[in-house]
Order: sequence, then C-alpha cells, then structure tokens
Amino acid sequence: MSGLELFAAALGVIAVWLTVKQNPWCWPIGLVMVVLYSWIFYEVKLYSDMLLQLVYAVLQLYGWWQWTRPDRVEDARLVSRLAPAPLLKGLACGLLASLLLGAGMAHWTDAAQPWLDAALTGFSLVAQLWMAQKRLQCWALWVVVDVIFVGLFLYKGLYLTAALYALFTLIAVRGWLEWRRDPALAGV
Repeated sequence: MSGLELFAAALGVIAVWLTVKQNPWCWPIGLVMVVLYSWIFYEVKLYSDMLLQLVYAVLQLYGWWQWTRPDRVEDARLVSRLAPAPLLKGLACGLLASLLLGAGMAHWTDAAQPWLDAALTGFSLVAQLWMAQKRLQCWALWVVVDVIFVGLFLYKGLYLTAALYALFTLIAVRGWLEWRRDPALAGV
C-alpha cells in the first residue's frame, strides 16, 4: 500500500458516495481518482485497468456534463431504467470489448491477468456509461464487477484497493436502493 493508493482510495469513496446522492461533485473528484489509479495500475501491470482509468477520465467529464448541463439545470438527466433491448445491447458491447481487449492484452503485453482484467474493463465501461446517463441498472452491474475486482486486487496484493472495491460493492447496493426510490422512476 502506498500513500498514493490511500489517497486515490479515499477519493474513490467520496466520489461514489456523492454519485449515490446524485451530487455532481462526484465527477471532478472521480476525475482526480481515476488519473491517480491509472498510474497505480500501470505499476502493477494491470494494463487494461490502466486504460480503463484513462477512459473513465473522459467519462467523468461526460457524466459531469450530463448531470449539470450548463444552460438549464432542469434539463439535467433524471434517473431512468433501461428497456430490455438497450440493456442487452449494452451488455453485448461489454462482452465484445472484453474479448477484443483481452485478445490484445494476451498477445501483445505482459499483462498479469489479460482476460479477466479485460472483461472487468469492458463491463466497467458499460456500467460507467449507464451511470453517466443515470440508468438504474448501472448499480446492479457495478455490484457484479466490483465483487470480481475485489478478488483480482487481492490476488495482485492491492489490499487497500480490494477493500475499496468491497466498499464500492456496498455503496453500489445503496445506490441501487436509493435510485430505485427516485421520484423520476415513480411513473415508470
């Protein structure tokens, strides 16, 4: 465990908790966290996770824009559910990204866990996009992904990060419960 990992983990808890509360400050705090984690994952040769953090940086900006839309706060995105077809399309995209990234990492890098890391990356991207769009199902996908991340980080000796992702799992359950009660879902 390094001071950098500790700081990044603390920012992660704050960012995810603010997301549950639908506070737009989750996005700039999350941006700092993902930049720090990109370096941490590079150091332990989890290259897919490193790339994931860099993509998250772009998605943090997208989410911030989606949640705040500078002209009219009333137009900011509301919590919604994905219909079955877009839900399956998103999961299929996650699977395709996982397979393509896994093949690339397995053949062209010395990645520690190329296939697992790639699968977690592919589905994390889907969950993050859904989160930026305030789709309720993002939380269920985060629960699954975060539980698997805990095992991967324990295996790699990133114990603080494993604990962080265990906490993320609990916060994701809380997010699911809170967003399900959101008034925007009342008529859906």
